[in-house]
Amino acid sequence: MIRRREPVPFAFVAEADRFRSNVTPPPPERASVGQLAGRWLLGVTVVAGLVGSLVIGMPALSADQPSPHKQPSQASEGR
Repeated sequence: MIRRREPVPFAFVAEADRFRSNVTPPPPERASVGQLAGRWLLGVTVVAGLVGSLVIGMPALSADQPSPHKQPSQASEGR
């Protein structure tokens, strides 16, 4: 294998932990009341959708109870 004599082009990445900057990033912006309400409403909507799908889907998942109203199909009536 051929060894390269020039330094690696991204050698500065290895030295990044030694570099300290005196420039601090700006503080994050605080969310407005509308943004907080929107996030809360979105969360409630997602949770309500999951609970609603569970409530609607539970009867379909319980196959141990026979249906009380057994209707014969039209094909079995001989029409």
